[in-house]
Amino acid sequence: MHNTTALLIELGAVILALGIIGRLAGRIGLSPIPLYLIAGLAFGHGGLIPLDASEDFTAVGAEIGVILLLLLLGLEYSASELVSSLKTQYPSGIVDFLLNAVPGAVAALVLGWGPVGAVALAGVTWISSSGVIAKVMTDLGRLGNRETPVILGVLVMEDLAMAVYLPLLTAMLAGVGLAGGSVTLLISLGTVGLVLYAALRHGRLISRAVSSDNPEMLLLVVLGLTVLVAGVAQQLQVSAAVGAFLVGIALSGEVAEGAHKLLAPLRDLFAAVFFVFFGLSTDPADIPPVLIPALILAIVTTFTKIGTGWYAARRAGIGPRGRLRAGGTLVARGEFSIVIAGLAVATEPRIGPIATAYVLILVIIGPLAARWTEPLITRMQGRGKKRVAGPPTLEDMIAAESPAAPAAPASPASEPSRS
Repeated sequence: MHNTTALLIELGAVILALGIIGRLAGRIGLSPIPLYLIAGLAFGHGGLIPLDASEDFTAVGAEIGVILLLLLLGLEYSASELVSSLKTQYPSGIVDFLLNAVPGAVAALVLGWGPVGAVALAGVTWISSSGVIAKVMTDLGRLGNRETPVILGVLVMEDLAMAVYLPLLTAMLAGVGLAGGSVTLLISLGTVGLVLYAALRHGRLISRAVSSDNPEMLLLVVLGLTVLVAGVAQQLQVSAAVGAFLVGIALSGEVAEGAHKLLAPLRDLFAAVFFVFFGLSTDPADIPPVLIPALILAIVTTFTKIGTGWYAARRAGIGPRGRLRAGGTLVARGEFSIVIAGLAVATEPRIGPIATAYVLILVIIGPLAARWTEPLITRMQGRGKKRVAGPPTLEDMIAAESPAAPAAPASPASEPSRS
């Protein structure tokens, strides 16, 4: 009974603190994610007041938070939109890998970690945090922006690439031969293919089976199905996040709308728990010794992620401002990077502290970059143009003296403005 009492007190204090932090973040116009992480650091291992009684519950809540974030992200798009995005965005996925995995691999080799450490740190710097980015886009109200499908295309390609990367990394860490690694890889790819096929071919049947006029029944069925698929996917060496995302893709129409309304409050609660847990599991004393190399790596890969978003959005025909928003949104790293570091830490213990410091830096910079990259660069470009502006040319003077031409009537087929 004592343990239950301590659990309730700690959980109540954490949830109340999250509410106060969220209100504070709203007052100053920031995403609450960085403040959640700092709170987790303050009350985690090595912090001010360790929360021992609620640690196991918080760990489970964090897993549910990631699953719900990706489920509701998947509910925004149909299976056909996903496939179309993958077909058009695969060059962006290649660029994303080259720009962001290579710095991590090079850093590991420079630090003397060897090939396995290089592959592991490459994954840490490569994969953006789908959970953080989903939360940031929701907070900023950008789910309807033109660049959002591009961002999702890059994230989905990264998440699906994990179905290949994680089994290979696990095999390398365990010293498994080519045959054993190939079997694991085939199982993970087959799982992703099967779920995606079901979403594409039988999405309407799945939606019809899940549909219910009773909100309580709809909530229980959708949540249960999502957690079940996520667990099975993870058991088959596929990310639970990918499984949850594909469940969201499979649901459509009124079912998707109703599930979104019912699950949004749960998502917000457990997503906050996820970010707090991330901070709770980190000892602040491990960060200072590796802060400088982690900071250098974070700065480099911030710009490479912005470059990735710029390239991907440009291929989709989006204007410069949308390209900058896409790049800034992709900066954050999070859950996958920690999973990769956790797998590698037994073979290369030095990867743990630097990966933690790196992710903490970028999970704080990420929401700020998503919000401020586009307005800051646009403002800087505007000032630069004013500084280099010269005297008016002959054409400018002629145009100024000439009467304005009447505006042509808008064509029905005219292209919409790009921002």
